[in-house]
Amino acid sequence: MAEPLEIAANAIMAVSIFLAGRNNIHSWWTGIVGCALFSVLFYGSQLYADVALQLFFIATCMIGWRQWLRGDHGHALHIRTTRTVTLLKMALAGIAATAAYGLMLKHYTNAYAPFVDSTVLMFSIIAQVLLMGRRIENWPVWLLVNTISVPLYASRGLYLTAALYGLTGSMPLSRGATGAGNARLEPRRTARSRWTPWPRYIRGMCWWCGRSDPGSYGLRASLASTGCRR
Repeated sequence: MAEPLEIAANAIMAVSIFLAGRNNIHSWWTGIVGCALFSVLFYGSQLYADVALQLFFIATCMIGWRQWLRGDHGHALHIRTTRTVTLLKMALAGIAATAAYGLMLKHYTNAYAPFVDSTVLMFSIIAQVLLMGRRIENWPVWLLVNTISVPLYASRGLYLTAALYGLTGSMPLSRGATGAGNARLEPRRTARSRWTPWPRYIRGMCWWCGRSDPGSYGLRASLASTGCRR
């Protein structure tokens, strides 16, 4: 049975995801609280790299919250692709950082599966960087991260957390494969519909084809409208 801390962390994060899909400002502080609870949960499970990752996500939430409050007075950041050479460099950097951080955790802490956990950390950061730059290649990296995260969390008895990550990781792919949804090509950005970074979810962007949904914010684009009508 899941512990109260895990139930609370997943419940609050689920609320945050729902609010993000409703374009509600309260999604920001609930996301921060959810990540904070997850950091405590992962610390107790000896997943120290995931603790660092949650702190990184808290920082991106705070940046996104600030941008949401300020509104958008600039031009839309168009969805782009990343050069193969750049992706290769990022992958090599991620592998090197994973090895270094994993060795540090192995020698100086009692971390569980330090190299696997470090892989989740480093490639989540890479995926987030791609996401914040509206690079279409971010979604397969997130899919890779979730594929690693689910068995890792399950191996520590965090079955509820594994289920949440599995659900959010599989729905974009399955939705896109079925061709359902209403993602559109051109983004429309206003003072209250700015694209901002959000952990593991694309704001206003189709996970399958990379198109933008002008009426979507948060999971309305990344989960409910992930398919495309190409």
